[in-house]
Amino acid sequence: MRTIAELNMLLRAQTELPDGLRIATDEFCDGWNFVQSLDALSLQKAILTRGWNFVRIADASLRCGVGETSQEAIASAIRLALRHISIHFNAAEVEHIELTQYPWFFLAKIRVYPYRIQESAVMHIPDKATSVPVGPRNRFLSPDAAVLYPNFGSAMPQLKRMLTMSQGSQARTQ
Repeated sequence: MRTIAELNMLLRAQTELPDGLRIATDEFCDGWNFVQSLDALSLQKAILTRGWNFVRIADASLRCGVGETSQEAIASAIRLALRHISIHFNAAEVEHIELTQYPWFFLAKIRVYPYRIQESAVMHIPDKATSVPVGPRNRFLSPDAAVLYPNFGSAMPQLKRMLTMSQGSQARTQ
């Protein structure tokens, strides 16, 4: 198994690339391949010099994974992150890896950024992707909020009730 580190790039197996650009890859999982020797900046330069576009999407996928070794934990987290990347993106970069070792396992937290490699400068939006209108945010609670959420904003009523209940049960046992 290859050593997975920060700034590793992954490509979908059937990613269309510019003519003349050959990239060596290692198979990873679920139709994704690791790019062997290029990071995001090198890949971007190679793509842009051939007149194509390499677009980074601002929203990262932050996921966690566990494993018996650090590399198994990282691979587990990457698999989970890649499952959450839309099919409209054909590349991804592992930007951040945070490892925590516990007595019996490793926990890896990773951040993966999706990319789109395409010839056109305009990003294609599929017909089935529709925007959802977002209404203005209500800055105040509704008048019936106290009825709907009697303990909203304070844990004191609940703590008081628990305390009086525990004192009552202690008095009965004595």
